[in-house]
Amino acid sequence: MNTRELYETRLKRYVKAMRNEKPDMVPIRPFVAEFTAKYAGFSIQEATHDYRVAFEACRICARDFDWDAMVPNMIYVWTGLTQAMGITYYGIPGIDIPPETGFQYREPPEEEAFMKPEEYDALIEDPTGYLLNVWFPRVSRFVKAPGEPIDEYHNLAFLRGGMAMMQYFQALSDLAREFREELGVVPAISGILKAPLDILADKLRGYYGLVTDLHERPQKVLKACEALMPHLLEVALSGADPEKNLPITIWMHRSCVPFINPEHFSNIFWPTLKPILEEIWKRGHQVLFYAEGNWDYHLETFKELPPGSIIYHVDRGDIFKVHQVLGDRFCISGGVPNDLLAFGSPEEVRDCIKKIIDNVARDGGYIMDASAIIQNDAKIENIKAMTDFTREYGQY
Repeated sequence: MNTRELYETRLKRYVKAMRNEKPDMVPIRPFVAEFTAKYAGFSIQEATHDYRVAFEACRICARDFDWDAMVPNMIYVWTGLTQAMGITYYGIPGIDIPPETGFQYREPPEEEAFMKPEEYDALIEDPTGYLLNVWFPRVSRFVKAPGEPIDEYHNLAFLRGGMAMMQYFQALSDLAREFREELGVVPAISGILKAPLDILADKLRGYYGLVTDLHERPQKVLKACEALMPHLLEVALSGADPEKNLPITIWMHRSCVPFINPEHFSNIFWPTLKPILEEIWKRGHQVLFYAEGNWDYHLETFKELPPGSIIYHVDRGDIFKVHQVLGDRFCISGGVPNDLLAFGSPEEVRDCIKKIIDNVARDGGYIMDASAIIQNDAKIENIKAMTDFTREYGQY
């Protein structure tokens, strides 16, 4: 079959599974990040510093592996952009961390959090203004706060940062088109979402600061999450697939039990996330619920969402329990442990996949993937085993 026919076949297979139906075979959609550089023969430092290297690594993997869908580039922190803007919360391979280590998030201690506890009212009143005028100067080496003397580095941070962002996202759009038209591979996702409470934890107060706030000023936390809701919905929809085939992805971070307690989950996290998910579904878009960590405690809560509205991705949770609780409502993906891909044998990988296909995928509604983003510790022979065995055994 030609490239166009291959793409249409893979898209149909992928979409049908996401709709919790039974396609012709189990779709394969690995979220491969630094693994692509390893497979293609590039260093992690090279792929992070030069997005053209990262893109070429993705092309090579798309050509060599029989995958239905993949993200055009999961090594998304291009240091040309972060360094142009002077962003300080990334650890960059070869500069802040070893050259063969994937980029890291650097979270400050609670007393040095990018947002102070007394600043909730400012965030609630004007989230955009707060981020621009208070938060951004704190996370950038170059950007000055209002009232401070402006220098050339401040101006260049906006100029170079804007130019770098336009350059990167235009090139990423071209790569997605190349995936479709020349490689016959489906770009796996379109659009991004984060829960309001995770925004506070990840980028503003830090995890420790947020935990303190949940106990000392829970109403302020709730109001801040409510203030962020319309902005996060708009971000998600602005990048959504106009054809409504590809899902918006929500990266679920540290808001499950035991990172927060059940009361805070029920009274703050879920009431400020659920309406966003429901509104996205009303607009005709699915959400890939990338449940990083173990969210098994909350499975019954997730049943409140409309059937078909999400694809539930299993990381540390029990995939068989997830299937039992959610399998009649939502497509499930993932569940192949990353440590197995890094330290196991191809035979062990095949045994694991056989159990998943037999017990989770037998009626459709399942997408093959690792539990979490695949980095450069995964063995190439194990990724090949995951791919080849799924194609061989995952036929309906």
